[in-house]
Amino acid sequence: MKLGKFLFVFLAFAALAVYPLVAGTYGIDLVTKVMIMALFALSLELLVGATGLVCFGQSAFLGIGAYAAVLLSPQDSSASVLWLLPVCVIAAAAYAALVGALSLRTSGVYFIMVTLAFAQMAYYVAHDTPLGGGTDGIYMLTKPVLGSVLDLDKPLTLYGFTLACLAGIFGAMALMLRSRFGRALAGIRVNEQRMRATGFSTFGYKWAAFVISGGIAGLAGFLFAVKDGVVNPELISWHVSGEVLIMIILGGLGHLRGALLGAFAFALLQEFFRSEAIFGEFSKHWHLGLGLTIIACVALLPRGLVGIPQQLVTRLMGRNQRIGAAPVGGQHAGR
Repeated sequence: MKLGKFLFVFLAFAALAVYPLVAGTYGIDLVTKVMIMALFALSLELLVGATGLVCFGQSAFLGIGAYAAVLLSPQDSSASVLWLLPVCVIAAAAYAALVGALSLRTSGVYFIMVTLAFAQMAYYVAHDTPLGGGTDGIYMLTKPVLGSVLDLDKPLTLYGFTLACLAGIFGAMALMLRSRFGRALAGIRVNEQRMRATGFSTFGYKWAAFVISGGIAGLAGFLFAVKDGVVNPELISWHVSGEVLIMIILGGLGHLRGALLGAFAFALLQEFFRSEAIFGEFSKHWHLGLGLTIIACVALLPRGLVGIPQQLVTRLMGRNQRIGAAPVGGQHAGR
């Protein structure tokens, strides 16, 4: 099973690496956006899937990373990736440290509401103050560079850089979740009271996970700002947090590859239901089709897309057992 998981991840990243060779401009732009959202989904997976913390304010960290990238970029020259990217990540992680220090003293639905409240605070700062440009947002006039080696204004370069960030974060998270720290997070998710009884300071572990998650979301925000060249308050709104939560549920909670699957599935479903060539005038109501599809997936795939192979194997084994038992029952009935 572990070999199968490794092969799946390897083939997925290999396919993303060769995709620009066969894709057009629109395809490269779309997959770049999806990879950024997959990175964002990985940040929330660390909280929800690995630690059991349902955060509804993840969009705040995404938005802070994006706004920091635009606000700190010079208007007349290109900023260096070497300092702009770390600053964006640190800014998002710093806000996550503050939010986590306060919100982690609550639990359950109270934790959800407190994180949502902090996200809305960030939203209104961007929406109602000159700092964030109001509803129109602010523009990034120059894209970051790294000398002559890296120019993120070029779509192919940005694609490769985003893929490298996604692969690096995925690998780092996989190693982290297999470490002592990751095992402690898994224990907290299963039974926090028992972890406390064994001597673990659960607050410190949860706070560290919250800060790391915020930093990863800030990285996604940086890439989002560089890709679109503009950020607005909608990036921090509550429905963005809801969308990324749907992604990891759709892909399968508790699995890093589930975050990747969920992000790509969600984006492809959006493109499918928005297509006028397929749905005609109904494409204007694409939210309805997307919502019904997600409801069906949650009902039919309780473990998400990542659990489909196991679900098929379970059903196949059950069918084989019934087939094997049929002749015995038949002979018994004949007697």
